[in-house]
Amino acid sequence: MPDHPPNKILRDVFGFPSFRDNQESVIDHVTRGGDALVLMPTGGGKSLCYQIPALCRRGLGIVISPLIALMQDQVDTLKQLGVSAAFLNSSLDAESAREVLRQLQRNELKLLYVAPERLMTDTFLNLLERLQKDNGIALFAIDEAHCVSQWGHDFRPEYRALTVLHERFPNVPRIALTATADSPTRREILERLALEKAKQFVSSFDRPNIRYRITLKANVRQQLKAFLETEHPGDAGIIYCLSRNKVEDTAEWLKAQGWDALPYHAGLDAAKRSKYQNRFLREEGVIMVATVAFGMGIDKPNVRFVAHLDLPKSLEAYYQEIGRAGRDGLPANAWMTYSLADVVSMRQMLMSGNALDERKQVELQKLDALLGYCESIECRHQTVVRYFGEEHPGNCGQCDNCLVPVETWDATQAAQMALSCVYRTGQRFGISHQIDVLLGKETAKIEQFHHHQLSTFGIGKELAQQQWRSVYRQLVAIGLLTVDIESYGRLKLTQAARPVLKGQQKVWLRCDAKPTKLKTSKAERGSRLRETFAGANEDPLWQALKVKRLELAREQNVPPYVIFHDSTLLEILNRRPQTTTEFGQIIGVGQAKLSRYADHFIDVISEYCTPN
Repeated sequence: MPDHPPNKILRDVFGFPSFRDNQESVIDHVTRGGDALVLMPTGGGKSLCYQIPALCRRGLGIVISPLIALMQDQVDTLKQLGVSAAFLNSSLDAESAREVLRQLQRNELKLLYVAPERLMTDTFLNLLERLQKDNGIALFAIDEAHCVSQWGHDFRPEYRALTVLHERFPNVPRIALTATADSPTRREILERLALEKAKQFVSSFDRPNIRYRITLKANVRQQLKAFLETEHPGDAGIIYCLSRNKVEDTAEWLKAQGWDALPYHAGLDAAKRSKYQNRFLREEGVIMVATVAFGMGIDKPNVRFVAHLDLPKSLEAYYQEIGRAGRDGLPANAWMTYSLADVVSMRQMLMSGNALDERKQVELQKLDALLGYCESIECRHQTVVRYFGEEHPGNCGQCDNCLVPVETWDATQAAQMALSCVYRTGQRFGISHQIDVLLGKETAKIEQFHHHQLSTFGIGKELAQQQWRSVYRQLVAIGLLTVDIESYGRLKLTQAARPVLKGQQKVWLRCDAKPTKLKTSKAERGSRLRETFAGANEDPLWQALKVKRLELAREQNVPPYVIFHDSTLLEILNRRPQTTTEFGQIIGVGQAKLSRYADHFIDVISEYCTPN
């Protein structure tokens, strides 16, 4: 039996009158010496599941964590509660680390947080064996256990070696904890940590206090500004971006708008990252604009929103990142903007990595699941928990789809047109060209392809360009089309498209906001450019043109806009000039730039339009 009853420790040390959800069952099991795998959402009280058993049992509780910030935070919190705790990681200087070791040898600590690489040294393992013989080891808690899985979103090879704990300390209970693990990840945790006999405790993955909202990219900065001004003035929050440059640019722009915003990414020196992180943790109303380098181990309870300006790589990553909001249980927002261009970029990143093909295919499947989540017309909470193998009763009343039910339309005929166009153009072109064919545009009359002679040429004039973009984006999301990222985003049919083309299956799609008709007046030109830019971000050719502009700019050591302004690049994208004469008709192209740059950009356009 435990030296101290868990309920008494909960009340006397932590000040809580009762346990939540599975906490009591977990604590009772581990306190009695059993191994456990605990899946509990962020903010669900995971730390108590090992802290209380460690205080109940004789000896030292060892907590293995990869998160330096979390170690510091939890040790500070425990010390405030009168619990003797310390941590060992790379943030300590040599003398501080020696003092912790002296405290261990004097049996003065009840909980020790340690990084896995420190734990696995022979010196430290030998020390633990001496402590076990002397005063006992209460338990091993393996936090962020998903790090052991190669299929997880934050794989760390050093976690694989933690099976040594079972081998050298077979009578010490182990508790592995994570907030995010799908079924394959869960199985691998059990296998890799030799926890096959452990009892599993799975709490609901639902975070009812978080409101999920997802919107298509248009003018992202204005969308973000409206979101912050209307819902989060003065609130602390995190804004995630995919690239370091975007983090810097967004943070600077927010500062100029009067927000207290800081950048955070792996490219900043350690001192600056530490300074900014401390400001975020210790001050109110600070917004951190960051890559995924920020957030693991951040336990700030009053983060009122997490915004994504780019897609994460999976639903697990998304769930982990939005989990930093509303840890105090009060309402919080998870807000995200996305476009198909995000999916193309993420696919390119995944495919260009060094992972094995098997791993890449799993990651691509996870990305497809995330896109399906974005395009879903169902309750967001329901979609998320279903992904993790849990059922949800239905309308949550806390997401965009439930608060404002999505309007849908019978898009069967439009889907057949879109799919047929992909087929008849040889599955060799991207979205923009498919739309040009459907709308009967002059740009589709490329002599070597004769696409103006196709039966699909001009059959889609009842829908506007932006509506066709929505159709194609959703056909990708529901798995009727795939994007070939190795050939500038060419669309290809899947097997699932066959029954639709044969008229055996209906297709219902969500209605996007209806685009306004484009006007040619000077007063309307800015609005039209903004709409065009929103569409351009989904076009792989746009990315290729920007890459070429950047390449030329770097060669000459000038900013990219010195080569061409975005407005000029947009017109190149839309008109796709094939000759020098056509290129000279682009606004912003004078004679000097025509002679200097026309051939470079025409080559990019030709490469995009020419099949392999």
